[in-house]
Amino acid sequence: MSDTALDLTRRSTALATELLGARITSRVGGQEVTVRLVEVEAYEGTDDPGSHAFRGPTPRNEVMFGPPGRLYVYRHLGLHHCANLVCGPDGVASAVLLRAGEVVAGTDEARRRRLAAGVCRTDRDLARGPARLAVALGLTREHNAAVVAQAPDAVGLLSLEPGPRPAAVASGGRVGVSGAGGDAARFGWRYWIEGDPHVSAYRAAGRR
Repeated sequence: MSDTALDLTRRSTALATELLGARITSRVGGQEVTVRLVEVEAYEGTDDPGSHAFRGPTPRNEVMFGPPGRLYVYRHLGLHHCANLVCGPDGVASAVLLRAGEVVAGTDEARRRRLAAGVCRTDRDLARGPARLAVALGLTREHNAAVVAQAPDAVGLLSLEPGPRPAAVASGGRVGVSGAGGDAARFGWRYWIEGDPHVSAYRAAGRR
């Protein structure tokens, strides 16, 4: 693993690929679970019609306009939580959606959480998709604005550790984004580790 912290003051489109292979650890309810990130999506606030922050700050998205290194957690369609890492300069809404990962520690707890929330047939599927990833890490709207630490010995609620650069990264259009923000030619800001079995099923629409 790299011992160099990621520069979270960078905008999402610059940071996103550097998060691939990184490990995020949650310590929720006294249980530690670690996920290796294999798929992410970048969102660019007021410059991005696909972003929740496109029309400016609201009570829901205000954390995106705050300092980098915090979580933006929202509830999708009133059903599922999704977690984003806020990045970029303070005051500029920029965030990376954590779309999919591999549970590499705390598998029993991740499996328990996933089974409590619904069906989970294989360990490959524990964090294979943004809602599943949030469940595996135990993240809900309660954790919105939580700090994500990067110190090597961090023991807070959430910590992030950089990983080795993937051998091959693919990109494509973002999933579930309609209108102008769903234009894959302009906003091909979904990135994943090519060939990794924990990437979501949408990977087939990508490009190099």
